[in-house]
Amino acid sequence: MAEASGVDTAGQLRAVTGELSDRFFERDDVVRALVVAMLAGQHSLVLGPPGTAKSELARELTGRIEGAELWEILLSKFTAPTRMFGPIDVGALSQGEYRQVYEGRATTAHIAFMDEIFKCSTAALNETLAFLNERLYHPENGGAPIRCPLISAITASNELPVGEESAAIYDRLLVRIEVGYLADPSNFAALIRGAVTEPAIPVRTTVSLEQLQSAVTKEVPTVVVPDLVVDGICTLRAALRRQELVSSDRRWRQAVRLLQASAYLDGRESVGETDLTVLTHVLWDSPAQRPVVEREVLQMVNPDAREALDLADAIEELEAQLDAKAGQSREALSDWAIKEANTKLARAGKKLVKLRKEAEGSGRSTTAIDRVIGRQRAVHARVLTEALGVDASMVQSQL
Repeated sequence: MAEASGVDTAGQLRAVTGELSDRFFERDDVVRALVVAMLAGQHSLVLGPPGTAKSELARELTGRIEGAELWEILLSKFTAPTRMFGPIDVGALSQGEYRQVYEGRATTAHIAFMDEIFKCSTAALNETLAFLNERLYHPENGGAPIRCPLISAITASNELPVGEESAAIYDRLLVRIEVGYLADPSNFAALIRGAVTEPAIPVRTTVSLEQLQSAVTKEVPTVVVPDLVVDGICTLRAALRRQELVSSDRRWRQAVRLLQASAYLDGRESVGETDLTVLTHVLWDSPAQRPVVEREVLQMVNPDAREALDLADAIEELEAQLDAKAGQSREALSDWAIKEANTKLARAGKKLVKLRKEAEGSGRSTTAIDRVIGRQRAVHARVLTEALGVDASMVQSQL
C-alpha cells in the first residue's frame, strides 16, 4: 500500500486509536469509527447524553492532526452564518467596502467539531448544508462561492433531530455513533481515581495534515473492493429491506469509501467481509434500529459474533431485571444474584471467551465479540457491587 513520503500513516493512526481507547473508557468502537470516517472524508455524529466526553474525545482526536486548521463551535438557534463562516470586516465597512474575515472560521478549516449540531439556526441551515455537502460557502455579498478545505466534520448532539430542517443535516452525517454513561463500575472507579491523582504524561502520536490528505485522496481510494464484498453489500441491502429498513442509494455508495478506509486503517490492500461491520454505524435512522442492523450484518459476516449477540440479549435481560429490583432489600438482591444472575453471567463470560478464541484462531474479526464481552463484564460488575456489595475497586479481581 502506497504511503505519503514512505511514512506508515495507517500505523500512526492505529497508534492514535489505541491511545485514545486507553484514555477514554468504553469508547474503543467509537474512536475507531471516528477515525474511519475521517479517513473516508465523511462526517460523523456522536449521539448521547451530556457528560459522556463527546466533546473531549472529539477535541483530543482532531488535535492529533498536526498542521491542520481546526474549527469548533457550539451551535444554537441564534447562531448567525457570519459567526460560522466569517464576520463582517468593520474596518473595511467604514471605508465603504463590504468584506468578511474568513481566517479562523469554518471557511478555512480542515477539521471541524460542531457541537449541538441540530440546534443550527434556520438562517445558517443552507450554508451549513453546503459546507458539509459540497465544501462550499456562499459569501454574504453574493460573490463567487468559496471552496472550503474541509476534510471531515465531527458533530455531537444530546438528542435526535426534530423537524425537517434538522433532518436535512442528520441525513448528511454518514457515521452515527451512540455513547452512554460508563457501564462498568470498575471503569467508573478508575475515572474517579483519575480525578484525584496526578495523571501520567500520555504517549501522544500525531499525524501530519499532509499525511491525512494523502491518505484520504490517494491511498484509501486505491483499496480494492472485491466482488465478494459487493455481493455482500447487495445481500445486506435486501435483508434490511425485508426488515423495512431502507437507506438511500447515496448513503450506500458513500459507505463503500468507509469500507475502504476500514481496510486501510488495518493495513490491508483489499476490503474484507469483516469491514462490513462498520455499516452498523451507517444504516439506521433511530437508535432502536441499530441492533437490527448489527444483527443482519453479523448474520452474514461472522457466525461467532452472531452467537455472541444472542448472549448479549440474555445479558441485557439480566441487567433489566437488576434495574427492576431497585429498592428491594439487600437480602432479596443477594438471593437473586447468587441463585441466578451470577451463575448465568459467569457462564456467558466463559462462552464469550471461547467464541473469541475460535474467531481469533480462524482469522475473523473479534470486534463485536469484544463489545459483548465488555457488556458482560459491566453487567457482572454491577451485580457484584449493587446486589452483593463487593467493593468496586475489587471487582476486576473477581471477574
